[in-house]
Amino acid sequence: MDNHQNIAPSRASSGTSSGARSSARSGGVLHVNVRHTSHFTVVGNHLAQHQELSLVAIGLAVHIQSLPDGAKIGIKFLVERFPESEYRIAEALRELETKGYLRRTRERLASGRVITRSTSYNQPCDVAADLPPAPVPVPVPVPVPVPVPAAAAAPVEAPAPAPVLVAAPAPAPVPVPVSVPAPRRQERNPDLHRRASAILLGLRREAPVLVLSESDIRSLTPAVTAWLERDAAPASITLALTTDLPVPLKYPAKLLAHRLSALLPAAVPPAPFTPPPVPLQNCDDCDCAFRAPEAGRCGECLAELPDPGSVPRPAARAC
Repeated sequence: MDNHQNIAPSRASSGTSSGARSSARSGGVLHVNVRHTSHFTVVGNHLAQHQELSLVAIGLAVHIQSLPDGAKIGIKFLVERFPESEYRIAEALRELETKGYLRRTRERLASGRVITRSTSYNQPCDVAADLPPAPVPVPVPVPVPVPVPAAAAAPVEAPAPAPVLVAAPAPAPVPVPVSVPAPRRQERNPDLHRRASAILLGLRREAPVLVLSESDIRSLTPAVTAWLERDAAPASITLALTTDLPVPLKYPAKLLAHRLSALLPAAVPPAPFTPPPVPLQNCDDCDCAFRAPEAGRCGECLAELPDPGSVPRPAARAC
């Protein structure tokens, strides 16, 4: 009996797995993966799917990890490379530092120049390991009395003298620091202080996202007062603080503090001193007008006065 042979071709695969078919039915994402052979960077899911990093921080971390050693990753270089604002990029770098994907340290060169060293980690480093170790307390040795053996004691005939107990000196009292409340700083110009607070409170009318707390108002008021002291108009201050705001705006108080410091106008030089004009006076003798700080006689009348001891003569002169 002949053996049965199955020569019919097997059914061709549809090319779509069961997971992909279920994703297509549910509307989820479909992956088309092509193996990279060059120009690629390996990124862990701990970064790509981080639950606490923003999308800007994750994308910036992937970009930094793809750069070669020695590449510039300063805020100015990144602002020229990406459309995000300087504030959003700076906030993303701080996020990466907090989570251990980036470390920035300042070093002083032999020439005296201070530079920033940046180190990128594809695995988050231990941020707490970079902190200086806590000082270990040094134990103070306490003298331990050594017992005298019985063999070394005095002979039996002479009783050993009783030990003299010397009272230990009382420890010096430790001074307790008394917290003295710092005197409240008095504003140099209360009127400018009130105007600065009013400007900050009115910012929400121009930009609803600029909602400030009472503590924010107190901390930002001195910076706005500095603008007013340099003859800046309230409208120009409001315009500088509400123009081109980033979206979304997470920390409005930090953005306003940065702008008030970075955009502070230059001080206006004082006007040159001009002495006041000498007032006009009427002469007591001829009633002619002349300039003098005080009332009296004009120069011509003073010149016609007779010298002491001479015979006076009448002076007839018409002004």
